Amino acid sequence: MLQSPPAARPTSPAHAPAAPLPTSPAPAARPIPLAAPPSRSAALSRLFLGAATSLAAAAAGTLAPVAPDAYAAEAVSRASLPLPTSDPGSGDRLTVTVREAGGGADGTFELRCHPQGGSHPDAREACGRLDRRTTWGADPFAPVRSGTVCTMQYGGPAIAYVTGTWAGRPVDARFDRGNGCEIARWDALVPVLPDLSA
Repeated sequence: MLQSPPAARPTSPAHAPAAPLPTSPAPAARPIPLAAPPSRSAALSRLFLGAATSLAAAAAGTLAPVAPDAYAAEAVSRASLPLPTSDPGSGDRLTVTVREAGGGADGTFELRCHPQGGSHPDAREACGRLDRRTTWGADPFAPVRSGTVCTMQYGGPAIAYVTGTWAGRPVDARFDRGNGCEIARWDALVPVLPDLSA
């Protein structure tokens, strides 16, 4: 007996075979950069890591302060640097004006260093003090930072002005003895400024 093939049953949309998806051309290949530029957070991380390393070295005593001219002369051999001259116009030159200090300390004095000279009463010691206080990244004439908490003490009415050039930079600084911070700032520059601590 011959059987006829089963009749095709209609399929519901849920059971219909999926239609092939239309194909689109593959996107063009983009070149991959060899080195991505550093992100801002990565740059800041390196900066903070370097600062922390420097602070740790300074705390351990392995990082000695170096004068700024040592960094400027790194790429130049010492033999090619010009020799100091005895020209009074060369070197570091400051004008120190002191008022209301009393005891013969008032006046205007010229201080020359490298080579030493001028009308300052103690040019040799004053130049030495400035040399010791001049380190890379530090300004010996910098004002007290704003927001610094200072003791309420009064060191007298003395006022001093220091102008000129030091370590290749212009100087225009004012000093007084109106609180503990300003007194300490003044005393740190003795004998450039007169000793009024007594």
